[in-house]
Amino acid sequence: MTIAVYPGSFDPVTNGHLDVIRRGTRIFGRLIVAVADNPAKQSLFTKEERVTLIREVTKGIKNVEVDTFDGLVVDYVRKQKAQVILRGIRTISDFEYEYQMAMTNRTFCSDVETVFVMTHEEFSFVSSRLIKEAAQLGGDVGAFVPKEVEKALKKKLAGSKPQGGGIPLG
Repeated sequence: MTIAVYPGSFDPVTNGHLDVIRRGTRIFGRLIVAVADNPAKQSLFTKEERVTLIREVTKGIKNVEVDTFDGLVVDYVRKQKAQVILRGIRTISDFEYEYQMAMTNRTFCSDVETVFVMTHEEFSFVSSRLIKEAAQLGGDVGAFVPKEVEKALKKKLAGSKPQGGGIPLG
């Protein structure tokens, strides 16, 4: 059985992430969604909250596990005895970044392959960052995230004032 790890910050998990997860489970016997903190980003949800949300929205998918990790993804992949890192690609710029990451990971661990899955076109523009920004500005993000995530976003942002610093969406 081929084991794949789908690493990311998933802050929050989006319909695009779920698309990659569902498609990954059709390709691999076991898919581990591995949640990490990205030091370059400030997370809205704690790592534990993100794990809970991903478990909620994937509970009907049989060969998915959700876990957390710190450090290098290749070290985590080795620890899990996985053979593949799964990554979703939305745009050309995603590919450029992901290609660099794949080559770096190959340098650290040559026996782990990276497999890219193109997201469905309806999710090609969806990012967690834009969803958080829209939600903070009071936008309806229900088309971009599962209902459990939409509810968690509303609860997390309840009572907070819209934050500036970006281009207002909508």
